[in-house]
Amino acid sequence: MPGKFCVTLTCSKDNTDKATVAFVVANAAVASEKETMVFLSIEGVRLSQQGFADTIHEEGFAPLKDLMANFVKAGGVIWVCSPCFKKRKLDEAALIPGATIVGGAKLVEFLSAGSPSVSF
Repeated sequence: MPGKFCVTLTCSKDNTDKATVAFVVANAAVASEKETMVFLSIEGVRLSQQGFADTIHEEGFAPLKDLMANFVKAGGVIWVCSPCFKKRKLDEAALIPGATIVGGAKLVEFLSAGSPSVSF
């Protein structure tokens, strides 16, 4: 099944259930052979930092760090909102594998190509 799929995520440790489910959905999309991108914004950008997701593990789900690693290993990409990242004074040298800092124009371009999107 060709096509694209976008998951937008605005949460991290402030709502670990949403953060976890977002990556469950992202993994399902990439496993369905969709060009899948997770866009991290607001508090979600904190997940782009190495080690941040290590303690997040919602009951009934795989640990978030594993969901994120599996997503990238399967070919998914993680885009990190540049203004949100800068506002929180995060460390670009500590980005997780597969994460890229981008501006809003990249998200608009991806969605303009007809990608469905879900938000958490």
